[in-house]
Parts: sequence; C-alpha cells; structure tokens
Amino acid sequence: LVYIAASTMGYTRFVEVGRVCLVNYGPDSGRLCVIVDIVDANKALVEGPRSVTGVARQIIPFKRLSLTDLKCDIQKGARDQEVAAALEGADIIAKWESTSWAKKLAAKKKRSNLSDFDRFKVMIARKQKSRIVAAKMAELR
Repeated sequence: LVYIAASTMGYTRFVEVGRVCLVNYGPDSGRLCVIVDIVDANKALVEGPRSVTGVARQIIPFKRLSLTDLKCDIQKGARDQEVAAALEGADIIAKWESTSWAKKLAAKKKRSNLSDFDRFKVMIARKQKSRIVAAKMAELR
C-alpha cells in the first residue's frame, strides 16, 4: 500500500490578524471589517475602521463573520489610523468591489430597493429578451 500525503492544504482563508471580513449578521451586516486581534477560539476584535467602512472597534463572534480572500498588513492590536492606512495603501476597498461576491451583494441590494413599477419594467425587459433569444434560436434550427 502506498499512502500519498496531501502536499497542499485545502483552505486558503484563515482567521488571522489583518484578514478582511464581511459582517453577515447584526447592525453592521454587509459591511467590511479587519481582524485586529483574536480574543479566543470563538471571537475576534475587529475594526472597520468607522471612517472607512462604518464598523466600530468591537468584539464579534466568528459565526457573524465571513472571511474574504483579502488581507492587509497590520500588526496585532493596530490602532484605527493604522488600519485605515493599511486599507488605503493596499487598495482593499477597490479590490473588494471588483470581486463577484461584492457585485452579487450590490445587485441584491439594488433589487431589494426596486419599486413596484421598476419590478414591472424588469419583467417586461426579461420578456422582450426571451422573445429575441427564442427567435434567434428558431433561426438557427
């Protein structure tokens, strides 16, 4: 029998100082924050900072955080200005907005803010598009 050891680990998003997270529950839901310190196995000290993302320095359980692929270079226990400078320096906000995850969240928010008439216009546009696609498919047959 030959055993093959896994040469690479399956995970790439680790809970670490500097990891950019998305708050998925609570009053700051949908906002980005950065892990500044790890309190214990279940909680982390995070900071927005408030001037950039609107999240104040607070302790949040990991269950309420979604780890992103983004990471900024900060020291453990970094202050508000240091976190803000690291976010600006690494252009984290622009990188986040270019991800498909952020685009999906923006589209979801936009759809939830539509009025009844806007939803009606979307329905009509989808019907028109499906008619055009069906006509083109019929031509190709």
